[in-house]
Amino acid sequence: MDVTSYDPSVRRLRVLFATAELFPLAKTGGLGDACAALPVALAASGVDVRAILPGYVSALDTAQRKHTISRLPGGGTLLAARTPDSGLPVYLLDWPELFRRPGSPYQDQDKREWPDNLRRFAAFSAAAAALAGEGDPAGWRPDLVHANDWHTGLLPAFLALRHGAQPPSLFTIHNLAYQGNFPLDTARALALPEALLTPDGAEFYGQFSCLKAGLRYADRLTTVSPTYAREILTPEFGAGLDGLLRARAADLTGILNGIDTDLWNPAADPALPVPFDADHLAGKQAAKAALRQELDLDPAADGPLVIGVNRLTEQKMADVVLAALPDLLAMGAQVALHGEGDPGLEAAFRDAASRHPGRIAVRIGYQETLAHRLNAAADLALTPSRFEPCGLTTMYAMRYGALPVTRRVGGLADTVTDIDNPPNGRREGTGFIFDDPTAAGLVGCLRRAGRRFRDPVAWRRAQRAAMGRDFGWEMSARRYRALYDDLVVSADAPQPPASAFLEAAE
Repeated sequence: MDVTSYDPSVRRLRVLFATAELFPLAKTGGLGDACAALPVALAASGVDVRAILPGYVSALDTAQRKHTISRLPGGGTLLAARTPDSGLPVYLLDWPELFRRPGSPYQDQDKREWPDNLRRFAAFSAAAAALAGEGDPAGWRPDLVHANDWHTGLLPAFLALRHGAQPPSLFTIHNLAYQGNFPLDTARALALPEALLTPDGAEFYGQFSCLKAGLRYADRLTTVSPTYAREILTPEFGAGLDGLLRARAADLTGILNGIDTDLWNPAADPALPVPFDADHLAGKQAAKAALRQELDLDPAADGPLVIGVNRLTEQKMADVVLAALPDLLAMGAQVALHGEGDPGLEAAFRDAASRHPGRIAVRIGYQETLAHRLNAAADLALTPSRFEPCGLTTMYAMRYGALPVTRRVGGLADTVTDIDNPPNGRREGTGFIFDDPTAAGLVGCLRRAGRRFRDPVAWRRAQRAAMGRDFGWEMSARRYRALYDDLVVSADAPQPPASAFLEAAE
């Protein structure tokens, strides 16, 4: 969808959408996908939404129609631009000292966290607060601010601690485990408001937590699936913040993320050798043959092709997948893994591939088009997790007819129905679910999947059911729009200045 077609003379609800990632300008995982697709879906519903993100090298290189609109205290420059795919309006904080760096948005090329990440994202949050409070030079000023994950946690705090009227804020938790915790002395050195440095503010077990700031000061909270919203109220899943979340439970809503069904569409995906859909699956076999050739996998294998497109971390149970590889091979499966994460796990998977040529292929890193080809080729997709806020990779897999092997947790429980145990017998199952987060639990589930794979009629029926699930953003966007409408009291309230931190950061 092109979001540039709306009449700018018509006054619509204005939302500033703050995020550290937005595909295709910047992406390290699901955050970049979700924060790209939701604003476009909101625009389709009539919201005047504009995103703001840091001016990383990738963002500056990829964004279109860039032009400077203001210079900020401390050295930053605010650019207006458009995304190249949807035409979404974006603001980029171009601050070369902070954001024009090699590596990822958060780490250097050796995967070490940038030591000044608190300063970087505090400056970004302050710039967003200044824009929210004062508007841009053309007169656009938001009625509401939507902040996402710890990188923007200080944005609701900066708004709440200002005097006078300010736009209300919504804060979305994409992953509670990533909290943006830093030494308190680092926060003090940045001259952050003293109220933030206390337990009633953003102090968290002797540290300063950007995530806690968002949870504490935002007017409303959301997270990315209904089940995860319930789970994070418990000590098991609350990551030390369950007490604060229980205190704010009335303000917390779980809204399942969607996916961009135009971008992830096997019937019109330029990354695939032959398009296909649920009623015409021959192209999936062509995708499998092409991928086997690309990854040097045995073209004559008759077992299932099992993929994993995920971070190689303990959260994603990569250690359990590694332990299950011998059983997978004994079942006659081929395995293709693509992702990055823990260096030790990366090395272990590379070693497994070297010992089993033609049967295991590993590609460390992340390449968007390869992810599409893997899902198109796969019979089964490994998407287990010890905890999972949403699980977009599971949705991508089902969209391409790759049946997920996953764990009954968080958003995974909200998106996959077990083929052998569909709820109340009313819906065809779409994957294979297990509970025990061990190699034995995963292997038992894989054996069930292997038996079902040997029944071609039942397998095609399950593939069509999975591909028929609607994971588009329309329903989720309507729920966000309802929250926005509830939050906005006065669209035209005057806003006071909000540039104190930017001046202190110089």
